[in-house]
Amino acid sequence: MADIVISEFMDEEAIREGLAGFDVLYDPKLVDDSDRLAGAVGQARALIVRNRTQVRAPLLAAAPRLSAIGRLGVGLDNIDVDACSARDIAVFPATGANDVSVAEYVIATAMLLLRGAYASTLEVIAGRWPRNALIGREIMGKRLGLVGFGSIARETGKRAAALGMRVTAFDPYVPAGSSAWSQPWGSVEARPLDALLSESDVVSLHVPLTPETRNLIDAAAIARMRNNAILINAARGGVVDEAALAGALRNGRLGGAALDVFAAEPVDADRGAVFAECPNLVLTPHIAGVTEESNVRVSWVTVEAVRKHLSGV
Repeated sequence: MADIVISEFMDEEAIREGLAGFDVLYDPKLVDDSDRLAGAVGQARALIVRNRTQVRAPLLAAAPRLSAIGRLGVGLDNIDVDACSARDIAVFPATGANDVSVAEYVIATAMLLLRGAYASTLEVIAGRWPRNALIGREIMGKRLGLVGFGSIARETGKRAAALGMRVTAFDPYVPAGSSAWSQPWGSVEARPLDALLSESDVVSLHVPLTPETRNLIDAAAIARMRNNAILINAARGGVVDEAALAGALRNGRLGGAALDVFAAEPVDADRGAVFAECPNLVLTPHIAGVTEESNVRVSWVTVEAVRKHLSGV
């Protein structure tokens, strides 16, 4: 049986070259077949996953030899980290490898939602000319509020500052005197969450899903935001109350929103119906951190960590 099991997609060259010499089972369809996955990990010493494979008690019990889990990304809410620690199973997130991809997604989506001009293709084809209805806003001079100020948020702030945005952030885990608030590209003003929400033109979320952050952006938080503000969540599903967001968009309480992550993934038709008829809304399938380039980086960071662990390096 396989020494290393990979249950979701990754760069195949990284597997061939980075894990040469190991018996590897690479099958991205395993994530959707829990019984077959449980059978596959019976003798595995390492498991490599993305965000959909649920590494919890049933799967861990099926893998008595497991000593390492490689996470093709940074979020660990699909992995029972405490249970892994109790069994001395090392968990290796691909920290930093997709920071640029997420940051570019946030900035590109903010510009798209502020400008509001890019949904007119069918009208132009049909001979209509909705020019006056599509006068949007520039990103220059707007205030970006970052909820969480880790590495992805800092990459986002860097790009925002280059476009002339003012950058503020809320992060209770970054001390007031930390050098993090003085970046090479400019100073970032630390703000309380309520103030950040009420002052920002664009709010971008960069927090993990924890008991403290679940539904952090609920109806009350949205009510504090500006009526024309943009909300972007490319962090973790469950941080935003999706029904409250949809209601705010339909009622004209927000200028727009983008969700790349959802409380339950993949989103089925019933859950997707919550967002029906919401204006200026972008929904994407948890793809912000996945580009051709980041997939290669994430894959190599992960296989190198797993290889070194199994080789005792």
